[in-house]
Amino acid sequence: MRTLILALSLTVIGGDVWAQNLDVDFKIIEDRQAAGCAGSVVSGLDSNGDGFLAVRKGPGTRYAKIDQLYNGDSVRTCTQSGRWIGVYYGQPRRKGWVHGNWLVHVAG
Repeated sequence: MRTLILALSLTVIGGDVWAQNLDVDFKIIEDRQAAGCAGSVVSGLDSNGDGFLAVRKGPGTRYAKIDQLYNGDSVRTCTQSGRWIGVYYGQPRRKGWVHGNWLVHVAG
């Protein structure tokens, strides 16, 4: 129970982003005056293939998959390492790394 309370406290105290343990973490810089993270949408995934974009703990396939995104899902892109993009998304807010081939920039 104490662990659950601590996790919920981190969610509220730490802002909107769910407390996650990424192997390669990044900061989310977002304020009301100057956007630090740009808006993007997942696009181009083959519905005849696996149909999802893997969210990983770091920028590369060697990092564990922690979630999945689908065509039309909105994300905020915050950082880049090669072709890999650090994003946050969803409610509660989650973050991780996705391959940039499947993101289309929509707003800054």
